[in-house]
Amino acid sequence: MIDTLDVGERTTRVAVMNYASTVKVEFPLRTYFDKASMKEAVSHIEPLSAGTMTGLAIQTAMDEVFTEEMGTRPATFNIPKVVIVVTDGRPQDQVQDVAASARAAGIEIYAVGVDRADMQSLRIMASEPLDEHVFYVETYGVIEKLTSKFRETFCAANACALGTHDCEQLCVRNGGSYLCDCYEGYALNPDKRTCSAVDMCAPGRHECDQICVSNNGSYVCECYEGYTLNPDKKTCSAMDMCAPGRHDCAQVCLRNDGSYSCGCFEGYTLNPDKKTCSAVDMCAAGRHDCEQVCLRDDLVYACACYQGYTLNPDKKTCSRTDVCAPGTHDCQQVCVSNGGSYTCDCYEGFTLNPDEKTCSRAVTSSLTTTEESCKCEAIAALQDSVTSRLEALSTKYILFLT
Repeated sequence: MIDTLDVGERTTRVAVMNYASTVKVEFPLRTYFDKASMKEAVSHIEPLSAGTMTGLAIQTAMDEVFTEEMGTRPATFNIPKVVIVVTDGRPQDQVQDVAASARAAGIEIYAVGVDRADMQSLRIMASEPLDEHVFYVETYGVIEKLTSKFRETFCAANACALGTHDCEQLCVRNGGSYLCDCYEGYALNPDKRTCSAVDMCAPGRHECDQICVSNNGSYVCECYEGYTLNPDKKTCSAMDMCAPGRHDCAQVCLRNDGSYSCGCFEGYTLNPDKKTCSAVDMCAAGRHDCEQVCLRDDLVYACACYQGYTLNPDKKTCSRTDVCAPGTHDCQQVCVSNGGSYTCDCYEGFTLNPDEKTCSRAVTSSLTTTEESCKCEAIAALQDSVTSRLEALSTKYILFLT
């Protein structure tokens, strides 16, 4: 039966259901679009448990197989829906009403009986005319006998399935004839056979938030750089361009509405490539606020002062140091301040030693004349005389009158 069909995504789509007392959809219309894959899948189908719930199978076909989600093309395409029921027994449920509902919904039913199949049941479920929709074989092993007869009956009634039409894209059965149609995104040309792509990205024809990309009669939505397509496949959201792996900044990434720019840590400056950073000379002129000396330490700096000056509590300015304050010099006697430095000196009667710090008592000598020497001797004799008289009076009372 598969071999009699023009199988393909844009021609005839086929689904297979397996049923007994339960129903199993072996594969829906959207799964296989070539005969080889389809027949390979059929060869692996295993029979279900006993039972013949034919009515349930037809109802499941309407509810679960002939839906757009499972591969049925839109109703506007007017693609015929056909059910081929192959059974070797009598239905164990009410098949008549279900089959009637299916036919009323536009589903054409072919019934193939095998071995002990109930012919009356086949006729109840099949579409009119019955002699073109009801078939019988003795066993499954000789079901191939139906191939030519099935081809004649099924395909003769449907030129679209037979493939004898001249439609470029879609063939739509129309009674005993057919009409040509086009896929979504295409329009039928005046010759009523060929199709031309519609510009689906023309204003008003798409619902893309940012970019519409025409795609062979259809379209897909895309986003500007720095944006990502949302799950609805239509709208866009700005990316976090500063997320790990999305930028090439060496130090700091600054997000900017779908884009980004690079920055640097304190103490660094952005290189001309706008990506990498180089350390700044923090002691360069104009970059620090030290009054006297700037000391660079990697990415920071500290202030210092010239000799003879002390750094103030603000850690920036300097004040002259009192180099002669106690404990700040090593002079033994006298410290003499000298413009931020100092020198040592000694008291009167002392001289500065070679180490320029300590002092020693001075040694004095003098040269006198003969006359000066005699005067010294006379003074000494007088002093001795006065001393003797004082000693003599020491034992007497003395009254001083003033």
